[in-house]
Amino acid sequence: MLAVQTVVFAIGAFIGLKPAPYSLIYRYLVAPRLAPTSEREDAAPLRFAQAVGFAFALVGTIGYATGVTALGIVATAFALFAAFLNAAFNFCLGCEMYLLIRRVAPSQAS
Repeated sequence: MLAVQTVVFAIGAFIGLKPAPYSLIYRYLVAPRLAPTSEREDAAPLRFAQAVGFAFALVGTIGYATGVTALGIVATAFALFAAFLNAAFNFCLGCEMYLLIRRVAPSQAS
C-alpha cells in the first residue's frame, strides 16, 4: 500500500496536481456538490509537499522492500504524522516548509 501511495505522491509532485488521483476524485465527486469558489491556492507549495511526501514514502517503501523494517516504520510514521497535522489541524507541513525555504533562500534578482 505504501508503494501505491509513493506513486500517487510522485504523480502530484512531478507530473502535476491536476492528474493526481486525489485531485481527480475531488474534482469529479466532491467539487460538483460544493458552491463555486473564487479562491485558488498557489500550486508550488502543494507540489513541494507532494515531493516531501514522495521522499518519505519512497524511503519507507525501500526500507520495507529491503528488510530494513525500522527504516520503513520511521519513514512511514513521519509521513503519517504530516498527514495527521493536515487532516486534524489544517496545517500542511510541506507547504509551510516551502514558504520557510522561500523566505530564507536568497532571491534570484535580475
